[in-house]
Amino acid sequence: MSYLEPSEFAKKMVDAGEQKIFMSTKDTFIRAMMAGAILALAAFFAITVLTQTGNAVLAACLFPVGFIMLYLMKFDLLTGVFTLVPLALIDKRPGCDMNGLLRNWGLVFLGNFAGALMVAFFASFILTYGYQADGGAVASKVASIGEARTLGYKSHGILGWFTIFIRGMLCNWMVSMGVVLAMISTSAISKIFAMWMPIMLFFYMVFEHSIVNMFLFPFSMIMGGDFEILDYFLWNEIPTALGNLAGGFLLVGLPLYLTHVRESKSRTPKTIGGEVEA
Repeated sequence: MSYLEPSEFAKKMVDAGEQKIFMSTKDTFIRAMMAGAILALAAFFAITVLTQTGNAVLAACLFPVGFIMLYLMKFDLLTGVFTLVPLALIDKRPGCDMNGLLRNWGLVFLGNFAGALMVAFFASFILTYGYQADGGAVASKVASIGEARTLGYKSHGILGWFTIFIRGMLCNWMVSMGVVLAMISTSAISKIFAMWMPIMLFFYMVFEHSIVNMFLFPFSMIMGGDFEILDYFLWNEIPTALGNLAGGFLLVGLPLYLTHVRESKSRTPKTIGGEVEA
């Protein structure tokens, strides 16, 4: 059968977390870099569709193609390892410790950022013919998005910061559900359909994804967005990444582990006065 029970794929989640801790530095970085690049290209594609059609639903429906490609190639996003790698520590897998976790997260962060920046350069170059022409409607759209999602949050102070954090939580709740749902089947078509739904939801709802933002905000600055690098990190990337961590681990990884890997024994019925009572 192509369908796996939750108890089966929850164990696969722990196995995946363990495998990522012990993956070589070369493989971890390359897979992360390619994941960041593919997701960035998908974001560029979706923004172009949105700009040209004005149809946010269509853009949200098409964006998941990037996530699907990188998942099927077994490339790694920071959002995914936030969810999976801690499970190997909680399960006390041999050799899995905090140093290994932080090593994995650090390498994946650097790889994702390198891939996203590469595509930001490619996208800005082709829109401006080597920075010699105006980038057109797409460039203007990207610049305005960057300003709204840094300075816009900053204008609300600490409540703006927590707004980004919660948007980041909600984002990786859905993104990690996409990762997990892809494990419920051994069929490629089923995996694709299962991933598509939560990724489409997060994109349409404009939740904050740290790797998408690694592309979006450098791209926005190149295209004329009027904000500083410090604004980007303090008023987007840092709270988004922290929110992604909290959402992926607390809303997906940990609950599934506690109820499907460490499932408690079922209650036994009691007989009271000749009647069965649960």
